[in-house]
Amino acid sequence: MMDKITLLETKVQKTETQVLELQSLNGGVPKVAFSASLLKSGSGNTGPFNTATALKYKNVFSNIGSSYSPETGIFTALVKGVYFFRFSMLNNLKAPPNSVVSLMKNGVRLVSVWDTVGSDAHDMGSNAVVISLKVGDQVYAELAANRMIHDDTMNYNTFSGFLLFTT
Repeated sequence: MMDKITLLETKVQKTETQVLELQSLNGGVPKVAFSASLLKSGSGNTGPFNTATALKYKNVFSNIGSSYSPETGIFTALVKGVYFFRFSMLNNLKAPPNSVVSLMKNGVRLVSVWDTVGSDAHDMGSNAVVISLKVGDQVYAELAANRMIHDDTMNYNTFSGFLLFTT
């Protein structure tokens, strides 16, 4: 029995050393990053809706830290810090003629991308911000009421974000 206890103590000490080494590699800093596109497969329009609607980016490329929910389209900060967010939008110039997508923080508009009918077939835009978030703050891309966007397997509509540093 003593030999087993000694062996287990050695394994625990080795594991503790490995944990400390791993923490030192990333400085003990949490890692948060996600990137997703609108459609998992196929092509089509999203919208129009009668009210402004959070876009649900279903095709998740990465979700390190599990802060982004493809079911709701909402990123929820689990770590206080400064974050970078970017989103893109494609307008296929079909009726309704306008596309408006805004990046929202706790229900407040930060930045937007807007496009309307033109002489070309499709238009695309993007925007980005660097913002401070507290634990529990929520960030999402919102399609304005009575507007629509288009996507296909080229993944034109994306939403990404990552933690720059903790505060």
